[in-house]
Amino acid sequence: TTTVLIPRNSATMSRSQPEYHLVMMRFVRNYVLILQLLLLLDCSSAFSFVQNDGRVCISLQTSFLGMSSSAAHDLLYQDQQAAMERRALKEQELLSTKKVKELKASKLKVPSPKSGTGFGGGGKKASMSPMQRLASEQAKIVHREGVIRINKALSSDLSDKLREYVLEQQSIAAIETEKDLTISKIFYGVENQRKHRCDLQLSLQKGGFAADIGGDVSSIESHVLADALQELLGQDGTLRPLYENLVTMDGEFYELATVITNPGSPRQQVHPDLPHKEVAPLYVIFLALQDVNKFMGPTTFLLRTHTAKENAIFNDYSQKDDQLVTADSRLATLKKGDAVLFDARILHCGNANDAEKGSDRALFNFSFRNPKVVGSLGYAGSIRPGYTGAMTLGDLSKSLDAYSEGDKKSFEKYGDGIFR
Repeated sequence: TTTVLIPRNSATMSRSQPEYHLVMMRFVRNYVLILQLLLLLDCSSAFSFVQNDGRVCISLQTSFLGMSSSAAHDLLYQDQQAAMERRALKEQELLSTKKVKELKASKLKVPSPKSGTGFGGGGKKASMSPMQRLASEQAKIVHREGVIRINKALSSDLSDKLREYVLEQQSIAAIETEKDLTISKIFYGVENQRKHRCDLQLSLQKGGFAADIGGDVSSIESHVLADALQELLGQDGTLRPLYENLVTMDGEFYELATVITNPGSPRQQVHPDLPHKEVAPLYVIFLALQDVNKFMGPTTFLLRTHTAKENAIFNDYSQKDDQLVTADSRLATLKKGDAVLFDARILHCGNANDAEKGSDRALFNFSFRNPKVVGSLGYAGSIRPGYTGAMTLGDLSKSLDAYSEGDKKSFEKYGDGIFR
């Protein structure tokens, strides 16, 4: 039996004061860590709370029951998921106090080049192409709002083909991981265990998982993933100028996956993707491979919450709920081929994919890292391990240029991204 004492000065820290709640929340967090350790040691625990003389006492009794560590992990995971789902529903109520509007594409016109004065003409602005000038205006929105919607980023035909391809890859991944759960991290990224949700990490090789296992892919005529990347990030790609503006050609290709949710997928908690940094570290794409309506779990974005000030409020339990109540939220219901590009620091969440009215939702997902930010981002991202740090936007561009010129093996040098 173990007893843990928490001192409390009733004169300065009453049960109604935020400081006391913060202490208790930190304590509960630490207790959960202890409980996790006990579970790993195959033991059970019983505990009770007693409060007197300004002290909070917890009596913890443990006994070894021979429970398997796998079963313990499952129980702990289920409890964590249930708690997260309850909090997510509470956040939904808070955000719903104001009407959540649809995230719409900004009506931008390509600005005319400004004529310069003196010798040399208009300088950098005058030398920019129309797409580069448009990208400059789009980047201003990203910096200000934290997110931008870009309609028709990918053609309808390629969106259909890519969706069919990734769902086929998901089926193969399900079969392979059923055989051997230890290889799940090869196929799945940060969303590896959530109910009815996964981040399916993609191979740059034609044929995908079929090529991974040495299968014959000679009969596969098209390289759907390369075709999609070409349309998005190739020489005339719809997203290429914006990414060049945000991360330059030195930006690391940080994620390559498809986020897939199925009916019954619960709502996420509001979150940023990574710990806050002063300079935007990562710019992420979610691209709809089918229409995404309100029943399919569209993403909610809280505009202008990518700042240090908003992040500090979000991490302050005494202010967090008020922040959600007053947030300027946008719901990213999208048409097939539409994309949202967002600063990974912005607060956002995926909504529930309704068990009855929803349907399978696939979002093509990739990101590029800002080379101005060095060191760990505190977020691994969803990409096959062999691709981590392997290429930049410039490297990918060269491979796409070669691919467009008929080199069907332009991605082979990067392999399948699997460490064996």
